[in-house]
Amino acid sequence: MPDIQLINGKDIAAAHRTGLKTRIDDFRQQTGITPGLAVVLVGEDPASQVYVRSKRKMANALGMNSFLHLLPGSTSEDKLLKLVKDLNAAPDVHGILVQLPLPAEIDSKKVVEAIDPEKDVDGLHPINAGKLLLGQNGFVPCTPLGCLHLIQTVTKDLSGLHAVVIGRSHLVGKPMGQLLLNANCTVTQAHSRTRDLPAFTRQADIIIAAVGIPHLITAEHIKDGAIIIDVGINRLEDGSLTGDVDFDDVTAKHNCAITPVPGGVGPMTIAMLMENTFQAAQNAAP
Repeated sequence: MPDIQLINGKDIAAAHRTGLKTRIDDFRQQTGITPGLAVVLVGEDPASQVYVRSKRKMANALGMNSFLHLLPGSTSEDKLLKLVKDLNAAPDVHGILVQLPLPAEIDSKKVVEAIDPEKDVDGLHPINAGKLLLGQNGFVPCTPLGCLHLIQTVTKDLSGLHAVVIGRSHLVGKPMGQLLLNANCTVTQAHSRTRDLPAFTRQADIIIAAVGIPHLITAEHIKDGAIIIDVGINRLEDGSLTGDVDFDDVTAKHNCAITPVPGGVGPMTIAMLMENTFQAAQNAAP
């Protein structure tokens, strides 16, 4: 039987939150400041509603203030931008998250760019993206940050390891590649149109699958001992969730460390959002 190390994001995130709550409590006692997260949801997308509930529940459990702004799907772009401007100016709001996707009539790029970079806890503002590229301190998108944390539970020193990132989105793929470069990995950025993908992934010490294709990564893509982080969340016809990695095929044939879906990257994403919000509150403290 292959030697499998399950990277349990649920347990790792829970341990991180325990430490974070202690830091938040100490910070509140020392400064009198309670970190505040404002979440804006436009429309009634069911998946977005689930994500927002999870984020608010976690913020409250950690002793943060949580401000929810529910707007109808008919909300104009100008009205949303006005709300973002007001939240930028609100002293009790340290982090702002506008849940994506937005209705097609609203320019998501314009909304993201309207958020104060110091409150951009999603790490999507061009200023924060630029800071990541330059290796400067700024907010990093929560999913890549969570992925890096999961990788480092397997091995702390990533220097010289070959990482293959499959996906090139602004939310995950591109910042993930940059984070790994900053950690001294050798990084190959692949995507859905990469030719002969197994030729690249079979060389990889670390594989980040974030392309949104169910079971794209199979045993033929993997070498023994690889660390596999599955960011994909795909719903099958029977309603079940699966990742971009064929978990059963890979774990039946290779020694590896691997995240499950669900219960892998998702919990860490929310934990890193809370971490970013706490960091924003610390930055704003006198």
